[in-house]
Amino acid sequence: MEITSEALALDYSEAEAEILEFIRKVVLNAGASGAVVGLSGGIDSSVVGCLCVRALGREKVIGIMMPASHTPKQDVKDAAALAKDWGIKNYEVGIDQISSAFLGSIPLKGKSRLAEANVKARTRMVINYYFANTLGMMVAGTGDRSEDMIGYFTKFGDGGVDFLPIAHLYKTQVRQLGAHLGLPAHVVQKPASPQLWPGHRATDEIPIEYERLDLVLHGLFDLKLQPEEVAERCGVALRTVELVLRKHRESAHKRVFPPMLRGW
Repeated sequence: MEITSEALALDYSEAEAEILEFIRKVVLNAGASGAVVGLSGGIDSSVVGCLCVRALGREKVIGIMMPASHTPKQDVKDAAALAKDWGIKNYEVGIDQISSAFLGSIPLKGKSRLAEANVKARTRMVINYYFANTLGMMVAGTGDRSEDMIGYFTKFGDGGVDFLPIAHLYKTQVRQLGAHLGLPAHVVQKPASPQLWPGHRATDEIPIEYERLDLVLHGLFDLKLQPEEVAERCGVALRTVELVLRKHRESAHKRVFPPMLRGW
């Protein structure tokens, strides 16, 4: 039987209620005063920001926009407009000067575009935690299941957070949840991008577009099917399914506590 998008259908009112309760419990149990959300203007951070405001109230959520010189101006406008609509405090901290100072102070500059891009992601993490530590808040993560399962995030960068409200949802489900929450259509439909270099788009790096990636992941990890059956039922080349599986295996270290010689 073919695996289609219907397999990922959810009751989004129920999904929203479940996440709101999760956010409230996490923040309450930590004794925190609220949540800090890095706002990029993209679908993931917009959904998380909206959910945090609904769960905690606008006075307990801080938005942080952290653009680089190459960040599309529309993304910054979208993030600022959402923060204004929610009625939250929203700060803008440019990362160019900070990341440039770091890269200018160490050897091997210019040797790896990926390493330098990850400096930007980790700079944003440091900024998030500066605000969180100063205000007694927690950092809300914006990762979704599609990207987390294949390791498409920076370890101790956008992966450096206190809790993950939407990590159980695939990207296509996050978009549907965003529509349910009433986010602007152009934000819901905006192509995903970490914006770590000019023109950076997620689809340049992930094995296949999200609509099919989500079905492949569903087949592999929810239905527990063999790669050959997933390829057939999703209408995807076997080599692509195997690549998704390999990325999941090779990125396992990103999703667990660092290895130790002995336990605690």
